[in-house]
Amino acid sequence: MNVASPAVNPLRDWIPATRDLLIGGQFASPQGERWPVYNPASEEVIATVGGASAEQVDAAVAAARAAFPGWAGLSGDERSRHLHRLADVLGQAADELLPSIVNEVGTPVSVAAFLQVRMAVEYHLRWAADAARVDRTQHLGPWSDPVPAMSDVVLEPAGVVAAITGYNYPLNLAIFKFGAALAAGCTVVLLPSPRTPLTTLFLGELIRRADLPPGVMNVITGNAGVGRQLSSHPGVDRVSFTGSDAVGAMIMAQAAQRLNGVTLELGGKSPSIVMPDVDVSKIAVEMHLRWSRNGGQGCAALARLLVHESKYDEFLEAGAAAFDQMVIGDPWDPATNIGPMIRPDHQARVQGFIDGAVAEGGKKLLEVTRPLPGKGWYVNPVLLGNLSHDARAVQQEIFGPVAVILPFKDTRHAIQLANDTAYGLAANVWCDDPALARSVAEQVRAGTVWINGGGAMRPDAPFGGYGRSGVGRELGEWGMREYLEVKHIQWRV
Repeated sequence: MNVASPAVNPLRDWIPATRDLLIGGQFASPQGERWPVYNPASEEVIATVGGASAEQVDAAVAAARAAFPGWAGLSGDERSRHLHRLADVLGQAADELLPSIVNEVGTPVSVAAFLQVRMAVEYHLRWAADAARVDRTQHLGPWSDPVPAMSDVVLEPAGVVAAITGYNYPLNLAIFKFGAALAAGCTVVLLPSPRTPLTTLFLGELIRRADLPPGVMNVITGNAGVGRQLSSHPGVDRVSFTGSDAVGAMIMAQAAQRLNGVTLELGGKSPSIVMPDVDVSKIAVEMHLRWSRNGGQGCAALARLLVHESKYDEFLEAGAAAFDQMVIGDPWDPATNIGPMIRPDHQARVQGFIDGAVAEGGKKLLEVTRPLPGKGWYVNPVLLGNLSHDARAVQQEIFGPVAVILPFKDTRHAIQLANDTAYGLAANVWCDDPALARSVAEQVRAGTVWINGGGAMRPDAPFGGYGRSGVGRELGEWGMREYLEVKHIQWRV
């Protein structure tokens, strides 16, 4: 994948020209309401887009339904070839996908080339393409009572999938959903967040370039009304959504009208536990740079720091250097590592958490104090302390560059605090004792637990969470199963 150097990138101000929906393999002018799309770093309107009408939502679902038998009937090898071809086309368009995402999401280019583009295409879509080839038939063997019989368990594609994505990682979140769904043999109607629709609309153009069979992938846009119609549509068999837990609850209720299956990847208030045997001077900076990545707009941000009381002061001292390294500003400046909030209402919400915590008696223990840019919806990163564990800033997902820190007394107390939340998406355990680290990891109620920082987001490992963090899993074989129905076939012998 060839990603141009950001310092000389001639596409710095490039945004996709595609404004049409993709329905049944054909472009269609949107007939619903229109709204502006902003660059959150400049506050400028960079595009005006239109949403699908109710009739166009019906048409997209009908197109997916019509394409389903043919797509499901292909061999795994044939679907794999189609998906690898799509990955080829996306890889060739990386120099356009990158500025599209930087300009509509605000992710700094210093991290976007990998996190927002290359990881999505070369890790996750390629893995799904290979997974399409797997024969998942399970032979149960003979059963003799009351008559001799044999059984197979086969997995078959569920049908039409409504894939509804969040704003913060538009390409990754789309691929997490449609990669597995298409590999399983399902067809898809993709609906992006109205805050960041441009990259997904451009994806519709790339789908055409890749010659996917018409109707297999449909791309529509719209606001809440379109989402409600799609998630409760009688022609949809599965709904997959990424976003807040509040909206996820509404999606689940809408899907329940048709008893549709749902996969919900929702919020988090993920703990990062620092055990007393750790040299905090080696990890404090990394921890702060991790939760502040993408402006803290990540569902698995490890922004609830639980530090053993014996290491608390030392951790604060060691972490101060991280705030000196946080550069807030133009996402196209290679030195920038903290971008803007997506919209002014979200900027106000994040700032409201900070102000509210201070009003409750909380303290800003570490923060960036340099003046913010004159334009753009920025918030300076801050670490809040002196809060009880039931404080709003400790319990609720902030989705911005804000972390909270609490001391704990012993291992039992650390696990108690880690699990004292409505969420359970991710966690991290910093510990030099491998056996203790594994023990703590196994007691934390979260869908992903890293030890000592873990590693890359693997395409073959499940992602999702407990409690209000969602329902089901994405990625890996577990993500594939979300789009497959289980059938038992039995015959007498």
